[in-house]
Amino acid sequence: MATENTHYGARAIGEMLDGVEGLYFIGIGGVSMSSLAEISKQAGYRVGGSDRAETTLTRKLCSSGIEVFYRHDAENLKEYDAVVYTVAIDPLNPEYLEAKRRGIPLISRADYLGFVMTSRQNRLGIAGMHGKSTCTSMCAEVFMTAGVDPTVVSGATYAPMGGYYRIGKGNDFIFEACEYMDSFLDFNPTTAVILNIELEHVDWFGTLERVIESYGKFAALTGENGTVVYNSDDKNVVAAIEGYHGRRVSFGLEPGAEFIAENVDLNGAYPEFDICRKGECLCHIRLKTTGKHNVYNALATAAVAYLSGISPEKIAEGLGRFKGAGRRMELRGSLSGCEVYDDYGHHPTEIAATLDGARRLCRGKRLVCAFQPHTYSRTAALFDDFVSSLSVADRVLLTPIYAARERDEFGVDSEKLAAAIGDKATAVGSIEDLASTLEGELDGNCLAVVMGAGNIDSVYKLLKLEDTPNGN
Repeated sequence: MATENTHYGARAIGEMLDGVEGLYFIGIGGVSMSSLAEISKQAGYRVGGSDRAETTLTRKLCSSGIEVFYRHDAENLKEYDAVVYTVAIDPLNPEYLEAKRRGIPLISRADYLGFVMTSRQNRLGIAGMHGKSTCTSMCAEVFMTAGVDPTVVSGATYAPMGGYYRIGKGNDFIFEACEYMDSFLDFNPTTAVILNIELEHVDWFGTLERVIESYGKFAALTGENGTVVYNSDDKNVVAAIEGYHGRRVSFGLEPGAEFIAENVDLNGAYPEFDICRKGECLCHIRLKTTGKHNVYNALATAAVAYLSGISPEKIAEGLGRFKGAGRRMELRGSLSGCEVYDDYGHHPTEIAATLDGARRLCRGKRLVCAFQPHTYSRTAALFDDFVSSLSVADRVLLTPIYAARERDEFGVDSEKLAAAIGDKATAVGSIEDLASTLEGELDGNCLAVVMGAGNIDSVYKLLKLEDTPNGN
């Protein structure tokens, strides 16, 4: 059971934190929470927090002088006078209850992020059901290339940033805006980027209509003086901003978009195209990431960068440098001569886009996809779409469904998914079984993609991968 978000807003939080010296983070080892802890420390707070286990992120926090406890205990709060928490914690968490007992400020992660970003003038929120992390990282690369020193908070690692975030001194705050549980409605973007919209997080939204409604509310957060940069090729995105009263800037591949890709060449391993605006060619792009979906990500990036005053030359240079975010078709090495790529995709649309890009890298080789379904509700609601998207591969290996926050109450499992796909698909019993199956099946005549948002990436600890120079 999750803990509820607070919705105080930036002004109220500023008043709540007036005079606060010590800020404590419950769930400090999370991707966004660790970013906020570092930002808070640089803002002058004494920062500490707790999580269940030591990780690379918590070790990085400790090296920055942040106190980290590996247990949840009310005693941990004695030197702190305000608390930020992730909604993933149990409402009976002892630190959460202690903060309530003491009457000190309790602020949810999304609400606090909305407050933190108001310290920057240009706040760019990257939203969409797919591609948020990649587009956020692309924006980071372009803005860094332009030398404007942005602050960035992403949901994926990006090597040139040294992780999931960077803290800059410029006026730009680039952030990934997650829609789950309507978290993005606590943010304060001056520019809202909407990449795409379709049914996802069925356990929260339930219907596509509710998804569209929430994205419309996100767009409205920018206000009449704000800007929405939107994918005009996506009818759900267009529907979401129908009542928006601020400035609208469209991007797409279809005629009518303000920022449009022309002379698009998708025949090679990597897309090549021109970015044009209102009939003027701004720059020529050759990406180092696969797939048509990354053309859309590049267009969105170019639009927000151009509107932020970055030159077309720097946009082209930055996009040309970008080699992908962590776990987004990331080359992990080779096994028995087979290149093995790692990807976070867990929705049918993401799977189809990733496998389409992978097919272009195959050069006639067999395409093997190892996939871990994520949540029972998603697998059940989108079952036929999963069958269709996974069938693009020549061989499919399915691990058990990663339950995350759910119980097995939907009558679906990986065995049923494999049966629906057909003879090319096999359900394995565990991550260990997946590793042994991959070792037995992969050879130099195939390319493998390991996909999923759960713990499928733990398979790399079991595989004897060899380093492979990235051909990008």
